[in-house]
Amino acid sequence: MNRKARRERALAQSHLFRRYGKGRWIRPQKFASSARAQEQLEAAQATQQQTAAAWDLDAPQMAGGPSMSRDSQAQLLTLARPSLPIRALNSLSYGITPTSLSEFNGLGSNDAQRLQNYIDWQLDWSAIDDSAVEARLSAAGYTTLGKPLTQLWAEHVVPDPAYEVRMRPAWEIQRGAFVRATYSKRQLREVMVNFWHDHFNVTASDFAAGPVYVHYDRDVLRKSAFGNFRTLLEDVACSPSMLFYLDNVSNTRSGPNENWARELLELHTLGAGNYLGFTDPFLVPPDPQDPAYPSGYTDIDVYETASAFTGWSMKNAHWQYPNDNDGTFVYRQAWHDAGPKFVLGRLLNPEQPAMKDGRDVLDRLASHPAVARFVCAKLVRRFVSDTPPPELVASAAAVFRQHWQSPNQIEHVLRHILNSSAFANAWGQKNRRPFEAVVAAMRAAGSDWTLRVAQSRSDDFMYRFGFTGHAPYEWPAPNGYPDTGLAWSGASTYATTWKMLNWLTETNDGGVPLLPVLQLSRAEVSSWTAPNLVDYWCRRLLGYLPDASRRQTLIAFMAQNGDPATYVITDTDAWSGNDLKRHYNQQRLRSMVSLVLMTPEFLSR
Repeated sequence: MNRKARRERALAQSHLFRRYGKGRWIRPQKFASSARAQEQLEAAQATQQQTAAAWDLDAPQMAGGPSMSRDSQAQLLTLARPSLPIRALNSLSYGITPTSLSEFNGLGSNDAQRLQNYIDWQLDWSAIDDSAVEARLSAAGYTTLGKPLTQLWAEHVVPDPAYEVRMRPAWEIQRGAFVRATYSKRQLREVMVNFWHDHFNVTASDFAAGPVYVHYDRDVLRKSAFGNFRTLLEDVACSPSMLFYLDNVSNTRSGPNENWARELLELHTLGAGNYLGFTDPFLVPPDPQDPAYPSGYTDIDVYETASAFTGWSMKNAHWQYPNDNDGTFVYRQAWHDAGPKFVLGRLLNPEQPAMKDGRDVLDRLASHPAVARFVCAKLVRRFVSDTPPPELVASAAAVFRQHWQSPNQIEHVLRHILNSSAFANAWGQKNRRPFEAVVAAMRAAGSDWTLRVAQSRSDDFMYRFGFTGHAPYEWPAPNGYPDTGLAWSGASTYATTWKMLNWLTETNDGGVPLLPVLQLSRAEVSSWTAPNLVDYWCRRLLGYLPDASRRQTLIAFMAQNGDPATYVITDTDAWSGNDLKRHYNQQRLRSMVSLVLMTPEFLSR
């Protein structure tokens, strides 16, 4: 250790003793040699991996009740393997449509070339004309999506309006999520916006965050969906939704609040698996990939990070600043703890310029090798498998760090993951979560119906969908919706998702079917035999025919007591209880489509 490093270490130890010495901190020269501290560190390190594994498996139990076993999950891997275009579109988008398959297949002379060109096309999202979905939202009466932050604040907060006025921005974002995921041509961007909402979770129905949720979705997460993680971190930290949600709006030197700091380290960057508890930060070993960084973080890092972000607040008519009330971010120097800080092995000097303490912490995190591994593992989990291949996570993390200062850093990382052989070969290693399943059904079945706000059928849709436990941006905890099959494989989740899918096939809104089952069958199936109808809808919804056993089950259901090979089903919904092949035929057709939507083939990706 050179002289400068020794001096910085001594200053840091002195600072920590002064700050924590009377309570939780032991005098540094004693602490450094404390056997108890060493044991504490070793115990924390021994449980790091267990904590990381448990983090993804504990929260899901809230999402869907009892989870299926690992053996049951493994059985999904035996499903018939669809072609690469179908596999790719089910992960890069919210599911296949006849149009998206045609677009994909027109992008090259072989599947590998088509996949690479499709990825390039989707990553260049601003060049994709998406005016149709914006027109759809406008025609459906979405009035808040274009309002700037100050207008949202002035119209939905300052007047203390009725609840439905206050929360309309959040409701429009939630319902608009279905509309965009179903109809947007920028499909990969919509998938990534959803990913970042889960990663930087803010509950949309939060009374304080909801009125400005449009700003959080549009100006923070959408803006940087393919951009730079460091930029995204600061935009999140400065957003009123997050300032309210994790209480940094009131984090001051006289009244510190560690909520934002703890979740920043635990959920947004380093991950719970790198948490070492109340451990001497000077005993934390260096990261194996880069010794300039510690391998984990301690409670002291949390406290010091909270101190670094004191004064990061907003203009919300605080009693000390009653005339500041436009909802924008503000840095209040008078609220900031200007003393020295020791965060993640780095000493921050006292009396730094405005916001520099917090920005130094964000720089340290954005360049940290453990942060790269944590974020990339989540990306690989989203696109490839519930058990991310370690070699792909490692190579993606290297790209993440290489480009950590690039404006399109996330684009580089995604291009690396999505062009990997692991992605190209993946199938059956992910389950569709309820939102993904419902949107995929609407896309594949050619829905032309738009969710609205304060409209009875749309309200019914949202009410019913809420029982699945996956309403957009409604996860109540800061860790966001879980992203593993085990999380969403409980009996209650499957039952409510199946009920929702069945309801879609049965329901219309003023004569507009939510899923146009009869209309498409009439237009595209010339002879209504049971095999013709089953094959058409399997190809339409799945992109291929399922195994012979499942296909025959569907055919038998559709044919009833008729000869599947010869009997032509009439287009009627008449009652014929004594002859089941003529009994409620239209209803039976819709039910058969529902059964296809409930198959493992449809619910896997």
